[in-house]
Amino acid sequence: MKRTRISRPTVPSHGAARHRTRVRLAAVAALSASLFTVAACGSGDDDSGGTTATSGAGTADASDVLGPSAPAKGDPVRIGIISDGKGPVSDLAYESRVADATIAYLNEHHSGIAGRPISLVKCETLADPGKGTDCANRMVEEDVVAVVVGSSSVGESIWEPLHQAKIPLMFANTTATGPLKDADTTFNLTDPYFGQINLPADKAKEAGVRKVTAVVIDVPTATAFYKSIAPRMFEEKGLTLDVVAVPAGTADMTAQMQDIASGDPGVVSIIGGDSFCISALNGLRAVGYEGPTVAIGLCITDATRKAVPASTLRGMSVSATAPIGTDNPSTRLLQAVVSTYGHDIDVRRAGTMSMFTVVAAFGAAVEKLTGDVTAASVTAAIKAMPAQELPGAEGLSFRCNGKAYPEQPAVCVRGGLVATLDDKGQPGGYTPVGVSAIED
Repeated sequence: MKRTRISRPTVPSHGAARHRTRVRLAAVAALSASLFTVAACGSGDDDSGGTTATSGAGTADASDVLGPSAPAKGDPVRIGIISDGKGPVSDLAYESRVADATIAYLNEHHSGIAGRPISLVKCETLADPGKGTDCANRMVEEDVVAVVVGSSSVGESIWEPLHQAKIPLMFANTTATGPLKDADTTFNLTDPYFGQINLPADKAKEAGVRKVTAVVIDVPTATAFYKSIAPRMFEEKGLTLDVVAVPAGTADMTAQMQDIASGDPGVVSIIGGDSFCISALNGLRAVGYEGPTVAIGLCITDATRKAVPASTLRGMSVSATAPIGTDNPSTRLLQAVVSTYGHDIDVRRAGTMSMFTVVAAFGAAVEKLTGDVTAASVTAAIKAMPAQELPGAEGLSFRCNGKAYPEQPAVCVRGGLVATLDDKGQPGGYTPVGVSAIED
């Protein structure tokens, strides 16, 4: 089959000023997209050098957790791994090491693909749309049979060349429109709007209120979503939505929070990273707000716990994609894989679990594949797989038959995890919310 190379976006060359503008725009785009890459709370992400962390899993014997040896044999099968790497907004370079460790686990304990070992072809986008296109084109040229992506802010750029080449693409999480609407060869392992819509809506129902007030960082992707798509989605749930957009970098939000507290906010939902969240929470505390508050996982990090009193964090509900910070089968498996096959990997990072989840889930989806391993046979195997537990996400399952959300046929998961923060601002446990069986 002849595969077409997609041209990367053209940027006119007008000197250093043009280049600096492009870098700033890329950084803003990456930040915007990252807000909708729903990270797990309690992750401790801080862009510091990764260290192999231990948890309760460290006390278990790794060989017992990993399972019996079932090594792959024969000629390797090429799989692509695309990551943002070290970009202008965040450093995800460690994702490559997570992928290596997880593939080693699959090759040693799950016979790779169809009994053959998996060989990785890696590429980093640096959060640049043009490089995203370049990486995808490289995968086409390298004749990989599938591509997996952990965390990326340029999902649309990665998707288009692979879609045209009919190469299956599995995201840990994306909200890019093109990929989510692709019923042919794209698969996404998170419910894309769980943290933004379902969590605050469920909290409003629990609190007996009919309104959600979203405190949103004023960057293009976030504000566009809350002005165009979110009102309709909340209306369908019988709720009204009020949006308070606050510029990034606002250190004191007391004035904005006073307006919220003096009205009838219903449930306050905070959409932003930890520095934004710190300002919002301290603003709410300053004006005496005591109503229900929820936040996306990016909100709560060690920095938040240091800057916001524990009394303010206690009882908050936070969305999560993985039960990081607790001892359970998912975290014990990740720890065993990292300690046996990895190096310099911090298991507390949300990105660590995202990359582990997507690689391990890909392996589980194609585990029954036999015979020739091609892009077409891999796609067919993923679509035909029965519902399975989602690796690294205790309590969630995945099935990629296009029926989780028919309007977004790439989505393979319904629902997400919710953590209630304890008196130290740590997740006291994770509860699956909005989970239901995906129909035949």
